[in-house]
Amino acid sequence: MTAPPAPLPASRPTRTIALVGLMGVGKSTVGRRLAARLGLPFADGDDEIEQAAGMTVSDIFASMGEDQFREGEARVMRRLLTEAAPMVLATGGGAILNAETRALLKSHATSVWIRADLKVVAARVARRDSRPLLRGRDPLEALTVLADVRYPLYGEADLTVDVGGGAHSDAVDAILRGLDAFWNQSEEVGRE
Repeated sequence: MTAPPAPLPASRPTRTIALVGLMGVGKSTVGRRLAARLGLPFADGDDEIEQAAGMTVSDIFASMGEDQFREGEARVMRRLLTEAAPMVLATGGGAILNAETRALLKSHATSVWIRADLKVVAARVARRDSRPLLRGRDPLEALTVLADVRYPLYGEADLTVDVGGGAHSDAVDAILRGLDAFWNQSEEVGRE
């Protein structure tokens, strides 16, 4: 017997819900489903970068390098976080490395760290060879190195949701429950 879906919040979110976390945790897939449940638009940071640059993330890394990619990523995050109406935003795994992006997430979004066991994530990302930071490397080893640097930054998120290797709908429900508790707590703090 499966649990009923998490209830929707009583009011429509007034801030962007930004999903952060390592590549392969499901930010894009879960984000699309979360946006549909909330009746909000969805944006995928990597897709937005590709549209702005007119090339794939892999091609940007190959032709311009990671530093140029990160500069473009920061510009796209700034636009999405400051100029767009509230949405669900799946950030790129490394977007959090930029200090300005982290500040914009704090001031313009409710951030949710989607965290999963590294072995589960490594198994997911090993299925495709499209991730520049993993090419020619053992996925678990590479993700462990990334986690060492990024986890303290992801930990600054407003909310952390641990997801297993289960259904994406379970992750959406966990996020909705977490957001509801976070928003209720924020409202109570605001009344004090």
